Amino acid sequence: MSIVEFEYLSDQEPERIPVVPSAPVGNGDSIPTAFDPVQLRAGRLARLRAMMREQDYAAVVLFDPFNQRYATGSRNMFGYFLRNSTRYIYVPQDGPVILFEYPGSAHVSTWLETIDEARTSKVVWSAVNQRDNLSSDPFGVEIAELVRAHAGDNGRLKVGLDRCALNLARSLEAQGLEVFDCMQDTLHCRRIKTNEEIACLAQSMAASEAAVANVEAAIRPGVTENDLFAIHYGEVIRQGGEFIETRLLNSGPRTNPWFNEASDRVLRPGELVALDTDTIGCHGYYSDFSRTFHVGPGRPTAYQQGLYRMAHEQVQHNMSILRPGMSYLEIAERAWKIPDRFLDRRYPSIIHGVGMHGETPLVAHHMDFERFSKDGILEPGMVVSVESYIGEVGAADGVKLEEEVLITDTGIAKLSRYPFNEALLGQG
Repeated sequence: MSIVEFEYLSDQEPERIPVVPSAPVGNGDSIPTAFDPVQLRAGRLARLRAMMREQDYAAVVLFDPFNQRYATGSRNMFGYFLRNSTRYIYVPQDGPVILFEYPGSAHVSTWLETIDEARTSKVVWSAVNQRDNLSSDPFGVEIAELVRAHAGDNGRLKVGLDRCALNLARSLEAQGLEVFDCMQDTLHCRRIKTNEEIACLAQSMAASEAAVANVEAAIRPGVTENDLFAIHYGEVIRQGGEFIETRLLNSGPRTNPWFNEASDRVLRPGELVALDTDTIGCHGYYSDFSRTFHVGPGRPTAYQQGLYRMAHEQVQHNMSILRPGMSYLEIAERAWKIPDRFLDRRYPSIIHGVGMHGETPLVAHHMDFERFSKDGILEPGMVVSVESYIGEVGAADGVKLEEEVLITDTGIAKLSRYPFNEALLGQG
């Protein structure tokens, strides 16, 4: 994919956007946009099934809501099913895709061309009613019957589960199926984005940037971190987004160390405010960039400017080295060298993948590489966020910056375009 193709997807004038007729507006992927939602779903399902053929899965049973949406575009009570693994989707290598749904809600998804059939989940409410021992065997029998019907005599009866209770895996094994955890295979499959996915990511980013602009405009002495976070969240929803994974918005001495979540702390003049968007945005795609701001009146201190310039330099350098074909280890070795006094509080990753959430790969710093990373190759079509946190032990301030970029055939194309703070860079 070239930068030119990406720019066309992200920068079309609204009146020239081709709207493709689809199902009624309001169900996740069905929002008319600059991409074809049917093609979006078809491309993702094709990639998933290609992975299944490569890994010899006769079928996968998807419990994770993100994987369900990737495979089909289906979304239902997303937050609920993040903690309740009772809704699942059966995807065979060949054959009908079957949704096992929460009672009374199949209509939310049956309009999708990716859903061939809907049945009621065998395990809904089972754990809360202490019925796991009663629901496991019917679940196993039904899935095994489907696998055998669709695999035929030629297929190995290997089934992937991305997330489920131990009793369900055992029930499948009792039916003679070979059961494997397919989460890492699914995430690896999702690492390369289709053109339609890149359009979704660009639109999610634009909406997230609008939310951050509202936050920046509201920064002043007397407001609380929670006030700002509420503005951020409200605008995410207004822009068609879904939820924010973290509450990483902090101020003053709570900017160091990183990972303090939004609180009722009141902002004071001269402090820094740092945030990380971590947003599941419109179309279910992630938007992940970070900015740090200064609370007026007055100007940032020389120390604050020094932190900010280092963080900015780290992000710019690490973006500049990214090329398709680089190994993850090479990225770690060529990354910006963090000054010794900031090493203890370094961010865990140099880059991490972005898609429907934080995804594959995760490239740690060279001293952490063997502990957190596995080597691989940067490929065109990956989208990654480039991270920096600069803060030292014993100091009051820390700076968080982050950019999101597409890996192209020749380098990168930026997805995040929110401006850096000129006063903190010493330019304003």
